[in-house]
Amino acid sequence: KKHLNTRSMFVSAATWGLMLTGRLVSTSSEQKMDSAIKRLLAKGGEPLIRRGVNMAMRLMGEHFVCGESISEALKNARTWENKGFTYSYDMLGEAAMTDADARGYYKAYESAIHAIGKHSAGKGIYRGAGISIKLSALHPRYERAQYERVMDELLPRVKALTLLAREYDIGLNIDAEEADRLEISLDILEALCQAPDLAGWDGIGFVIQAYQKRAPYVIDYVIDLGRRTQHRLMIRLVKGAYWDTEIKNAQVEGLDGYPVFTRKVYTDVSYLACAHKLLNAPDAVFPQFATHNAHTLASIYHMAGTDFTEGQYEFQCLHGMGEPLYAEVVGPQSEGKLDRPCRIYAPVGTHKTLLAYLVRRLLENGANSSFVNRIADEDVSIEELIRDPIQETESIHPLGAPHPMIPLPRDLYRAQGEPRANSKGTDLSDEDTLRHLSDVLLESRQRDWVAQPTLVTQRVAVDSDGADTPTERWHAIHNPANHQDTVGQAMFSDTTQLQATVDRAAIAMKTWQHTTAQERAQLLLKAADLLEERRYLLIGLIVREAGKTYMNAINEIREAVDFLRYYAKRSVEYFDPETHLPLGPVACISPWNFPLAIFLGQVSAALAAGNTVIAKPAEQTTLIGAQGVQLLHDAGFPGDVIQLLPGAGDIGAALVANTHIQAVMFTGSTQVAQSIARTVSERSGAHGQPIPLIAETGGLNALIVDSSALPEQVTGDVLNSAFDSAGQRCSALRILCIQEDVADSMLTMITGAMHELKVANPDLLATDVGPVIDSEAQDTICTHIDNMRDAGFTVEQAQADAACEYGTYVPPTLIHINDISDVEKEIFGPVLHVLTYKSQELDTLLDKINAAGYGLTFGVHSRIDEHIDALTQRIHAGNIYVNRNI
Repeated sequence: KKHLNTRSMFVSAATWGLMLTGRLVSTSSEQKMDSAIKRLLAKGGEPLIRRGVNMAMRLMGEHFVCGESISEALKNARTWENKGFTYSYDMLGEAAMTDADARGYYKAYESAIHAIGKHSAGKGIYRGAGISIKLSALHPRYERAQYERVMDELLPRVKALTLLAREYDIGLNIDAEEADRLEISLDILEALCQAPDLAGWDGIGFVIQAYQKRAPYVIDYVIDLGRRTQHRLMIRLVKGAYWDTEIKNAQVEGLDGYPVFTRKVYTDVSYLACAHKLLNAPDAVFPQFATHNAHTLASIYHMAGTDFTEGQYEFQCLHGMGEPLYAEVVGPQSEGKLDRPCRIYAPVGTHKTLLAYLVRRLLENGANSSFVNRIADEDVSIEELIRDPIQETESIHPLGAPHPMIPLPRDLYRAQGEPRANSKGTDLSDEDTLRHLSDVLLESRQRDWVAQPTLVTQRVAVDSDGADTPTERWHAIHNPANHQDTVGQAMFSDTTQLQATVDRAAIAMKTWQHTTAQERAQLLLKAADLLEERRYLLIGLIVREAGKTYMNAINEIREAVDFLRYYAKRSVEYFDPETHLPLGPVACISPWNFPLAIFLGQVSAALAAGNTVIAKPAEQTTLIGAQGVQLLHDAGFPGDVIQLLPGAGDIGAALVANTHIQAVMFTGSTQVAQSIARTVSERSGAHGQPIPLIAETGGLNALIVDSSALPEQVTGDVLNSAFDSAGQRCSALRILCIQEDVADSMLTMITGAMHELKVANPDLLATDVGPVIDSEAQDTICTHIDNMRDAGFTVEQAQADAACEYGTYVPPTLIHINDISDVEKEIFGPVLHVLTYKSQELDTLLDKINAAGYGLTFGVHSRIDEHIDALTQRIHAGNIYVNRNI
């Protein structure tokens, strides 16, 4: 910054540009940028600014990127090649969001292989240059859930590139990515090794991350694979660049532990152990040791011994980061060098593609525990810098203890001072978990699911056709994904049963209100534990009755568990029997879109406060509600304290109007909430107080995206918010507003990614979007789409599987509108309305969003602090989501 106010206008401009580009990973202040630009403009004019910023970007790019094109990179590489280095080129680009992206990356890799092959001129895989590829760049759905697509579509692309690399005899390495993609990438590696047309060639490479706890076992696998298929596999050993992501993902998903080590020193030890394995299998692997740690380098050098032959092993480093260290390694011993080969991993691409790569490098090498960081720290002594990681590990007590500041995902809340456990997640990328889940789902499908009012203590016989009997009304519950699948039977209550249920609740209230908050909390905690024990069985029921995908069902159960534990904690904290008295019987009317989470959230809150509860689940998901009540009974809640009252809307209306009801909790449409409000306003509670109504409804939730937002992050959030759960969330995105300067390219990506979604029966793991809840919902949504199309609005839709004809499906739909007023009401399904706006129209746009009515949620994608502050302060919404695109 000291150069910013120098007398040289050009130096000032370039310095300002470097400051700007150096802050690519954080949000920026538009005012400060404007001020700096205006000062420089006053001195030298716009051409000077452009030239300075261009130079700054070029300096940044040249430091981290070998060249903007493969031809430029090959030219720039000559300097280090003349010093004895070799190269592995990586065509910059992150995960493909669309098939067009993937095909573009494929062509880039293909062209690069031709160029690298001609440049290497037959030097072979050990002395010549090679290429590194990312599987996520070659397919937009590279994930375990899409296994069949990956093997049918991605594998042929990888094989074609590998065959092309073989023609030139240049090595091709498959880069490592996130932990949940490891097993599927190993399947692709196995398929390549088994391919007859790649037999006998040793240029197939794979990257293994030492920070993964599975790394030694992965090495055992690849050694065995090499021997079984008679390949000598190139194995690049790295420490890993996704550590922050792996830690956060495991916490968010509630996994049993972390896939990576939580202490950097453990990764260093793991790296050495893995290196030892690789060096001891020279027949099966060609080790490639990628490290910037001088201690690790020296350890491997001595571990490998002094008798070195070409092709025994090599070191690797990153372009722009490791050359000074390896300049002491490459070269003859007569010049004081180690006479060992080093390959430079060289990114190739434009400045536009640099950001994600740069972020990973900064996080990896900027960490306090990083050797690259510590060697530049004058406060770190040489002795401390080169301390033996094994000795350091042995000094940790107990041996192998995790980092004390990184709690297990289970203990995440406890570490923050809350005495409750995080809900338990399910890893759908783990093969053992999937096998177990498959077995339990079969049991769930074979179970006779039944729901009936709690006061009906005996199971009543049901006619084979589910017909009504004189005193009970039975209804068959069908799977919305396949109406030919009858999930179970539900007996809907009549008015006589309703009155008897409410009377029981009123009588039970006399005893229940005297229980202590601690007693109620213990019952809720027991219910949470039981729910986790039964989660696999309930996943199957939720998938079939609510039409949810497996991941949605898992998250539904986790949210329900969190509610139970949260209200158990709050009951002890807040409910002083001297100051907080229960109200009396509470009516809890829950929706079908979160049939367990919101259902148990409402019920557990009312129970925690000392009230008795009559729970009326949505008629479409009565079986799930029945299981929620059964769970509470099994946990120890008395049968007359929490009662199930199945029924249609008329039963809900009658329940709300009953004079015994002292409070109502409701989640659903705004119209029904308004009707309930009118009903309860007509009478007072037992002590003359107004009847409380706690209602959650939907709204026209909007997301504003400005020109500074990153398309990939916008696309991911848009697809998740608008189309996950088939758009059947109160918080789902309904209106997307994109600044017109970036609208075309961003909408191209969003639309392309929408077409990659799989619309199918959610009993398939690959399904992204399942059915809407019933025919009424389907008709309402489709009518809206047809009306918008007839009105002249452009409509784009994804494709649904042929089998969807047996269910109530609506494909993800994108409708281009001109104004907020074009959408008159919330459409509760997978329909996204999109409009563009000019930057100077932002205030008017906000006014129109506010005027449309209450918004449950509102989102912002921006990297400009002032935009974020202005938007969040002016919007009228209950929940605000901000993505700063860091």
